[in-house]
Amino acid sequence: MNEAYLTVKELPISERPYEKCEQYGSAALSDAELLAVILRTGTKQQRAIDLAVNVLNYSTAYPGLKGLNYLTMKELTRIKGIGRVKAIELLCLTELTRRMAKDTMKDSLKLTTPSSVAQYYMQDMRHLTREQVLLLMMDSKNKLIKDMIISEGTVNTSLMPTREVFVHAVKYEAVNIILLHNHPSGDPTPSAEDIRVTKKIAEAGILIGITLMDHLIIGDNRYISLKEQGLF
Repeated sequence: MNEAYLTVKELPISERPYEKCEQYGSAALSDAELLAVILRTGTKQQRAIDLAVNVLNYSTAYPGLKGLNYLTMKELTRIKGIGRVKAIELLCLTELTRRMAKDTMKDSLKLTTPSSVAQYYMQDMRHLTREQVLLLMMDSKNKLIKDMIISEGTVNTSLMPTREVFVHAVKYEAVNIILLHNHPSGDPTPSAEDIRVTKKIAEAGILIGITLMDHLIIGDNRYISLKEQGLF
């Protein structure tokens, strides 16, 4: 049996996001209205705008737009009215917004400035649910040669393998390196282990002529530079 759908066009004129956007601009639309445009249809029991509200309210830990960053395919398809296609569209939407945010920061990226580096990688790392270690490798003029994930940990801990850091740094002929890792809790305060491992890597780098310029810990729209804090 085919399920009847209510489209955005069937909403009252005052609630139609397409017309509202056309007349007042996209900034005039609420979060739910913007999402309703993407979803396009609701179900027999609910309008597209109501479905959008349900999606935004699905995550109790992260309600609103922020929650979209944490929803998986499996979780999205648990929401009545969200099938495989809509779930994929929403996953692609959140990935697109992350890439747009990162691309916006690209021209202002300065690898010698902790704030610039942190902001450039913030959208990639702030919503991760497990700790991840990212290695940035630069030449003698601090031009980025390559960035790469060198380890992923559990919810509460990551692996910071000193050997792996320098195996890759030597392979790509890096002169300077920067380490980044995230704290899923959102609090970028370094642990005693973070500080100990950073010092170990910095000291090892001195011996082989590769400088650890900084180690940044990424939280939720916050970061801490261990270099700026004088912790190594």
